[in-house]
Amino acid sequence: MTTYTARAIPSTVLARLRVTDDAGRACVPFVAEEGGGPLRCCLRPAVAGERIALVSYAPLRRWAAETGAEPGAYDEQGPVFVHAEECGGPGPSETYPFERAGALRTVRRYDAEGRIAGGRLLELPEAPGEGFDRAFAEAFANPAVVLVHVRAVEYGCFQFEVHRP
Repeated sequence: MTTYTARAIPSTVLARLRVTDDAGRACVPFVAEEGGGPLRCCLRPAVAGERIALVSYAPLRRWAAETGAEPGAYDEQGPVFVHAEECGGPGPSETYPFERAGALRTVRRYDAEGRIAGGRLLELPEAPGEGFDRAFAEAFANPAVVLVHVRAVEYGCFQFEVHRP
């Protein structure tokens, strides 16, 4: 069981990304030939034959717009896979999304202004959930940290976010 809640891209944001992404490009759906692409709408791997899209997403910009933060130069955007149509979001899970022992992740911490307040490289251990729990507990031990982004090291892609409990 996970200690912290992994958050998918909100459905209201997904509705807009499925039209125009955060880089201003039109969404171009396609059928996944192979499974495995990490879907950020429902926090699970894509299955071969599903209609998905690769869109540019700026998670910190979206969060800042809701909170009034000003991340400035820390605003990033990058590619994420999503279902081409509404999917209902993530189902209940007792694990963190995209857990795989040995996978490398960055755990970036942000303060209430949207500025980076530290981070770390995390190699997921044999019990990946325990590794994430330790990294999140370490992040939120700093009272200034309000938000954590998890990214894949291999491609730099946003995986999911965790808010201060």
